[in-house]
Amino acid sequence: MVRDVEQTKRRLREAALAEFAEHGLHGTTVERIASRAGVNKERLYSYFGDKTALFTSIVVEEVDKVTAAVPLVATSLDDVAEFAGRTFDYNQDHPDLTRLVLWEGLADTGVVHDAANRGPHYEDKVAVMAAAQRAGLVADTPAAPHLVFLLLALAGWWSATPQIARLFAGADTDPESERAARRAAVVEAARRMAAPRP
Repeated sequence: MVRDVEQTKRRLREAALAEFAEHGLHGTTVERIASRAGVNKERLYSYFGDKTALFTSIVVEEVDKVTAAVPLVATSLDDVAEFAGRTFDYNQDHPDLTRLVLWEGLADTGVVHDAANRGPHYEDKVAVMAAAQRAGLVADTPAAPHLVFLLLALAGWWSATPQIARLFAGADTDPESERAARRAAVVEAARRMAAPRP
């Protein structure tokens, strides 16, 4: 029985991730999530409460995954630049995360869903960057929170707006080569942005 419950929850979470990434919190329905999962919608309410609670749990889970996969290490300028490159890679390989965050932003009510669980991920990155700034490893301006935000934006915007990327960089006639060029541009821009000023 416990195994069946866990499998049902997993199917609901996978379906919810796909639905929310495609349609956002307000554009999807509990019925569509349940149908995609092959589960009665009452199970969703029973396990997750409501659609907003499920959306929040999916966002937190995806942020947990990227935080574990792409930690910020800032013992050198190269570390910071490579953090942007690895974040770019993650966003390219996991576009649902970017889509979830964009949908969340479009529906912004001024309240961050589950800030208590999400906040520490960002606070940890800011603390690492602030320590690197104090050590003179990276530029002391912009301030650490702004620098981390800019690095994440730099790394994520390619997957957030693929149609604009195609307008600038052209059609992906050689996807591997174009991805490598985009990644190199992200790393170089991050390096220049974070480089200590003489």
